[in-house]
Amino acid sequence: MSDHASDFVLQAISFDTLEGWKDDDPSGLFEVMRSCRRQITDVKPYRTGSLGLSSEDLLPLLADAEDFTPSSPASARAFFETHCRPFLIRRKDGNSGFVTAFYEPDIDVSARPDEIFRFPFYRRPDDLIDLHDANRPAELDKAYAFGRLHEGRVTAYPDRCAIDQGFLEGRGLEIAWAKSKVDVFFVHVQGAARLRYEDGRIGRITYAAKAGHAFSAIGKLLIDRGEIDRAEISMQAIRVWLARNPERVDEVLWHNRSYIFFRDAPVADSRAGPIAAAKVPLLAGRSLAVDRMIHTFGFPFFIRAESLTHLDQGRPFRRLMLALDTGSAIVGPARGDIFTGSGDMAGEGAGTVRNDADFTILIPNAAAGRFD
Repeated sequence: MSDHASDFVLQAISFDTLEGWKDDDPSGLFEVMRSCRRQITDVKPYRTGSLGLSSEDLLPLLADAEDFTPSSPASARAFFETHCRPFLIRRKDGNSGFVTAFYEPDIDVSARPDEIFRFPFYRRPDDLIDLHDANRPAELDKAYAFGRLHEGRVTAYPDRCAIDQGFLEGRGLEIAWAKSKVDVFFVHVQGAARLRYEDGRIGRITYAAKAGHAFSAIGKLLIDRGEIDRAEISMQAIRVWLARNPERVDEVLWHNRSYIFFRDAPVADSRAGPIAAAKVPLLAGRSLAVDRMIHTFGFPFFIRAESLTHLDQGRPFRRLMLALDTGSAIVGPARGDIFTGSGDMAGEGAGTVRNDADFTILIPNAAAGRFD
């Protein structure tokens, strides 16, 4: 799926026909919307995706949400019904949308390496540069957003295999060390983690940059090799396979050449979610990672996934969410990643989400006229 608008259409619908809408309670979104408004007005607007919706299009909605406190689920829904119009995202290839989920792992770490804590989380190296059309070498695909500047020459940055084998050692880039290479790998996939130090201190890291290589799903690799049945694939199933095949761990993990660098991400309220790409704390169950080449952060999406039932006590997943994050595996107009929260329970919920879903974007009234 490319990021071109010709691959999909927006179909105007009504809230009355939006299945599941009348049972949802989006009251928790208003605090997050206030945070988005502060980010846009006080720091900088979000980048406009190819759909053409901008932070400026979003601001009237956020301004009206500033002083609004819903008195009930119905009043929260009425706010959106008054200020927005719903548009179903329809892919022209006829396929439905698709959701997965992510979470913020809790990882035991040490501030110093030893025989047990041997696997580092790295900060962004100083020879990693952002690439754009003016400085990207001809031999590097346009998908490379980062590269290495060394002795005046720009090249691809070393990949996961090279970094795991010591490319960055001795440069003082380590934030902390974990006990498991597999744990570190899955933090790379999730893009954030809470770090539990031996002295009881709690730290937080979040995505800072990546080496630039394309993300390659190791789950797909294991399916293609016949190691795990497609119907059984999940984060948990992958972890079980890796634990049973320790001699093949490096080979499988190195298949995903993508490598993530982190930064410390202190949060004043430890109960708040991690700060992700939209630079506001994620709200569990209400935050969505989207393809930022197409979509713009801060916009509301109603996600309906009839087959996804384990996140809502057996009921189909039907919730209004805000687009607040992105990820290299999140590609396409109706592709999303649901944030389930922090810790092991959230990980259990996230690891098995692979479901067809309908994506309906709510567009503020003034901008909605452009899409009729």
